[in-house]
Amino acid sequence: MTTMTDSSVREFKMPDVGEGLTEAEILKWYVQPGDTVTDGQVVCEVETAKAAVELPIPYDGVVRALHFPEGTTVDVGTSIIAVAVGDGAAAAAEPVQEAVAQTPATAEAEEPKPAGRQPVLVGYGVSTSATRRRPRKGAQAPAAAQEASAAIQAEMNGHGPAAPAAPAAPAAPVGGERPLAKPPVRKLAKDLGVDLATVVPSGPDGIITREDVHAAVAAPAAEPQAAASAAPASSPSPSAPASYDSVRETRVPVKGVRKATAAAMVGSAFTAPHVTEFVTVDVTRTMKLVEELKQDKEYTGLRVNPLLLIAKALLVAIKRHPDINASWDETAQEIVVKHYVNLGIAAATPRGLIVPNIKDAHAQTLPQLAGSLGELVSTAREGKTSPAAMQGGTMTITNVGVFGVDTGTPILNPGESAILAVGAIKLQPWVHKGKVKPRQVTTLALSFDHRLVDGELGSKVLADVAAVLEQPKRLISWA
Repeated sequence: MTTMTDSSVREFKMPDVGEGLTEAEILKWYVQPGDTVTDGQVVCEVETAKAAVELPIPYDGVVRALHFPEGTTVDVGTSIIAVAVGDGAAAAAEPVQEAVAQTPATAEAEEPKPAGRQPVLVGYGVSTSATRRRPRKGAQAPAAAQEASAAIQAEMNGHGPAAPAAPAAPAAPVGGERPLAKPPVRKLAKDLGVDLATVVPSGPDGIITREDVHAAVAAPAAEPQAAASAAPASSPSPSAPASYDSVRETRVPVKGVRKATAAAMVGSAFTAPHVTEFVTVDVTRTMKLVEELKQDKEYTGLRVNPLLLIAKALLVAIKRHPDINASWDETAQEIVVKHYVNLGIAAATPRGLIVPNIKDAHAQTLPQLAGSLGELVSTAREGKTSPAAMQGGTMTITNVGVFGVDTGTPILNPGESAILAVGAIKLQPWVHKGKVKPRQVTTLALSFDHRLVDGELGSKVLADVAAVLEQPKRLISWA
């Protein structure tokens, strides 16, 4: 997604890298001002609410400016990098100063409005109402107006003509305007819990600087009280932001995958009435089959583990009870029964929990399912899972047993009717053929949406999964 600012410079905008996403965080820049780029070259990596994605540049040229530093969250449709192309590339190849965190005042001033949503590198683009960055104050004002504004601002900051009264308390922006501050300053204020609307700016044209934010944090609490006593008729000053001990506490901004996960879990937990059922099962025969499959030449190079057979057991249970594979359409007041299974696998990654899914898992053979599981897990661990891989899931498996716990009460992935939790497989005393013997045992938990899955259906599905794991030969007789 690009915008022409003049005959030789193009502005590359943050594209919609997923279905309807509104923002993304810049994780890493792979280029710097002055670097030469070619069509298709990856220039940065961004993280959305669903995945980390690399963005390629769609033309040749020389990087003129990076508008945001790493770690900044940028709205979709906002210019993030300027590239000189054509004749301008030669001039831009000369030494340039890095322009991180600065936005050209005229980059989007003359951009024509697109008709409808525009094609972008990934996804479907943004609508015509995409957010635009507001030009800084004074960028197009006459010189006299600029001088007057600077004089007024100097007086507000206490640097103008001497005045007997103390500087006025910061006022909220007129007309609901956002306080002027660069992205790194906004991030600093967010991390420190400072409301920029309460900060007195000291930078040119009323821009808030890092020093202003730090000064707001360090301001003694007694000052607002003194101001209030001096002018009792005035309205009360806004309360100071809550402080915390940075040595004893660490505050982590909620964003990206964690932010999306939190919203999805809260929405699911308070929308779908959850019911969870449990069953403990002897999986000794399943574990023996896993070892046999590892020796099978057909599975050479494939990931063969208990999860593979658990996934296949769930697919068999869904085939026997297809009504479990459905979703609730609140708008239409309909239950949508899916005739396909996109099997989700919950994966813990450094960036948080994600749930990619295997498309049409019901149609895959056991070796094909093993290959799909291996690819899904390795891609998730590398942080390369695409947004498309996490869309359209119909049912999910979460393997909490890898953490050594017996089981859990999983929360439904939004839009799905059930989720199966698998506990740790442990050697336990078990009655087998009338005698107590050490057997490999696990506990399964099935959570389901009680709006469309009643207790009988949920119980039958869970019982079938357990039956297959207890007697894996049912994979043949029930398939």
